[in-house]
Amino acid sequence: MPRRFIPLTEVSEILDISSAQAYALVRSGDLPAIKVGGRGQWRVETSELESYIQRMYAETRQLVSGRPDDDATNG
Repeated sequence: MPRRFIPLTEVSEILDISSAQAYALVRSGDLPAIKVGGRGQWRVETSELESYIQRMYAETRQLVSGRPDDDATNG
């Protein structure tokens, strides 16, 4: 059975970024996560990580195609 939640260390490995960068994604709200356990360890739901990756693909496609994103046209 696949795991539902993974620690930030695994998120950083999957995205090939530093642990500090993974933590920054969570703290900024870009990557939803929860704190669990007595020590308050961050966990990311695998479906949320996949959604984040898909959003980044979509943003990159917009950037490469030269189309402005929604924020740029509304501001």
